[in-house]
Amino acid sequence: MSFKPFSGRWKSIWLPVTPSTVLAAQSIVTFTTGKLVASTAGTAAVANVGIAVGVIAAADSDYADDRLIEVLVPTEKHATVKATTASLVATDVGGEFDLTDASTVNRAASSVDAVKCMKYLSGTEGVFMVKFNGSY
Repeated sequence: MSFKPFSGRWKSIWLPVTPSTVLAAQSIVTFTTGKLVASTAGTAAVANVGIAVGVIAAADSDYADDRLIEVLVPTEKHATVKATTASLVATDVGGEFDLTDASTVNRAASSVDAVKCMKYLSGTEGVFMVKFNGSY
């Protein structure tokens, strides 16, 4: 389960992460109190910042430390990502959906509309525009 850049231009930047925070690789991240955490189903779409490149595990020696992590951020308004979901159907193209968690699109929910389906790939994968910083 993940978000991977699909089209458009992306830039790699280093941003502070909240100490003692687990992050999956290729997950959507957002700021809280000036540091990154994993986005959730209820994260306002305008708050999503980018895609975490690496993994942060609780077993890491620097897990509780202040540090920077690499984040991919789109430099174009209509950049797209390939993302995982459940039960995607071809008629979902054009639909707006929430996240299940920082790594998955929830096609059954649309209260914050964090993503817009641009292309159906399979029942478990599609191409989406994400409202990074409120764009798309």
